[in-house]
Amino acid sequence: VVLSGPEGSSCEVYLFGATVTSWKSQGKERLYVSSLAKLDGTKAVRGGIPLVFPQFGPGALPQHGFARNTTWELVDSNDHGASAVARFRLTDSEQTRLSKWPYKFSIIYTVDLTATTLSTILQFANTDEKPFEFTSLLHTYFGVPHISDAVVEGLKGVEYADKVLGTESVEERDLVSIDRNEDRVYRDVPGDVCVRYGGDAVRLKRFNFKDIVLWNPWAELAKGMGDFADAEYVNMVCVEAGTVASAIKLAPGETASYGQLLTV
Repeated sequence: VVLSGPEGSSCEVYLFGATVTSWKSQGKERLYVSSLAKLDGTKAVRGGIPLVFPQFGPGALPQHGFARNTTWELVDSNDHGASAVARFRLTDSEQTRLSKWPYKFSIIYTVDLTATTLSTILQFANTDEKPFEFTSLLHTYFGVPHISDAVVEGLKGVEYADKVLGTESVEERDLVSIDRNEDRVYRDVPGDVCVRYGGDAVRLKRFNFKDIVLWNPWAELAKGMGDFADAEYVNMVCVEAGTVASAIKLAPGETASYGQLLTV
């Protein structure tokens, strides 16, 4: 699905995973997709904005759950002049039950494009007769000219778990840079964060999501991934809005919306 917005902006979404694979604003591609990414439905897309649900990371379910590697339904798409919008839907199915997720649910995913913004909102509904809980995240890969020139602003004073070192710390930097393999979960981030690179900036505003995950595989891990080119880690940084340090709980019949607004 290709959305064409005002002032030459555009957005591309694959039905497989409802994965945003391109976002162009002000003449520039803002997302990173690996040159070796599988776009044929054989595995989750390496790059763009994969959707993590109902499990972040490893656990009882497959890595990052099943939403990112299940085909979604296009509900509708509209061009409103000032914006272009598409909505996608995922519901419980034989595939989700095979993934050991025994609950009935529905997710409506709304992608809204304007000249300078991209909004991605997930509305979760518990259509079961019993409560369930889950974690979820928008695994956004930002494309940057070079990682040495990229910083993330807005994390100072936030507690985080360093999954590489196995430590707990508090962020002391105003501008967080990356010069090695990083995998951090910043918990209960109080405000917006901003990704700055090469004279550009993209602001990330969260809706109800509590946490920010910061990730770059660096050279050693990049070489071990078949769908990630060895040297491309210098051209991306993942700054991911989600609720992963604690669970989201939905009672039967309850709905809740979570998402992000990216602004150039």
